[in-house]
Amino acid sequence: MARTRLTNRLDLWMNGLPVGYWEIVRGVERLVYLQSWLDDEQGRPLSLSLPFTPGNQPLRGPVVTDYFDNLLPDSERIRRRIAARYRTAGISPFELLAVLGRDCVGALQLLPAGETPVGLESIEGRSLDEAAIARLLRDTTATPHFGEHEPVDDLRLSIAGAQEKTALLRHNGRWLLPAGSTPTTHILKLPLGLVGNMRADMRTSVENEWLCAKIVGAFGLPIAPCEIAHFEDTKALVVERFDRRLARNGRWIVRLPQEDLCQATGTPGIVKYEADGGPGINAVMAVLGGSSHSEQDRRHFFLAQILFWLLAATDGHAKNFSIAHLPGSRYVATPLYDVLSAHPIIGRGRNQLAAQRASLAMAVRGRNAHYRIAQIFPRHWIAQGQRVGFSVEEVEEMMATLAQQTERVIDEVGAQLPDDFPLDVAEAIFAGMRRQARILEGSA
Repeated sequence: MARTRLTNRLDLWMNGLPVGYWEIVRGVERLVYLQSWLDDEQGRPLSLSLPFTPGNQPLRGPVVTDYFDNLLPDSERIRRRIAARYRTAGISPFELLAVLGRDCVGALQLLPAGETPVGLESIEGRSLDEAAIARLLRDTTATPHFGEHEPVDDLRLSIAGAQEKTALLRHNGRWLLPAGSTPTTHILKLPLGLVGNMRADMRTSVENEWLCAKIVGAFGLPIAPCEIAHFEDTKALVVERFDRRLARNGRWIVRLPQEDLCQATGTPGIVKYEADGGPGINAVMAVLGGSSHSEQDRRHFFLAQILFWLLAATDGHAKNFSIAHLPGSRYVATPLYDVLSAHPIIGRGRNQLAAQRASLAMAVRGRNAHYRIAQIFPRHWIAQGQRVGFSVEEVEEMMATLAQQTERVIDEVGAQLPDDFPLDVAEAIFAGMRRQARILEGSA
């Protein structure tokens, strides 16, 4: 099969409206907004890092590249597998999004120059039975050999993140492979398996993330709904996308504009962790200060940081927080997502993470930056809270609320565990939460 031909321009669309184009001119990437998009009541910048400019001057360089790069999977291994599947010449963001850009996170569609979205205001797709979904999930992690897999009429989408995943359309109780301009509505995440150089056992990541979502929700924080599903012998976490919504007339699915905090701050995804140069608590709180619901969003984000410490949720980097863009250049925080506890792998055994090494993705700052969970105490949360505008009393109230509600949350969520849920995972997470709650209460 011939390699995918690549032009130097991709047109950008949002729910059938032309937004602009992304092009490479003499090796420099440019984003150009159309004047019609600037004038439209739905018009808004794609990102806080890609604002409208005086005279509608093009945006150029790394800030453009980084925005689009953050739409793609983080893993180079996954990118290379995508390149092999679709016969692209390389793994640059432009090359990959030329074949994957029809269904991205948020509302953006990237199409070849001159092509327009078809079948926008309809719901089109091919019905999938359990066996077909199981094959698709198994195929997600398979690298095709030449001639073995012909990517014809298959699913072309781009989902950011480090985990193996795909996405499908669920409509009227049926699973479908979307066609035309119909978007996906649910993300299907596979178990992580053995992770990192230490080969930490995260084969129960699906159950772990489901449980963490239930815990976060029980504490009153908004989080993407999810459920555990089995398709033949394949297990997946099915996550409902909050960047999709059924139109009021019920005839089509609307894409909702959003971006993650790496995109919003113009940060390359490769440095998404604060220790590597990515945004931390202060930077995210500054962004949320411009939210249309700033007081609520800032409080929820700070509560989430303490809750991540309670859960030993070590992957709360900037790509795992997002904002939704609204008309009139307004924005609000989205629900939380991708919360996973390290409590089940913390220990002294083989393939386990020593408690002293478990670290948060964003530092808690007082006089110094504190990442290690075991070295963070209530006084550090108070100091960090003051840095971002909370009073001592407000931070103490947040900590007390989480500590006092921990047993209720454990009881409530524990009663929802499926019969086949791995109890060692639940027990490790619940025990870890209790230990951390005692520290918040000053009794540990």
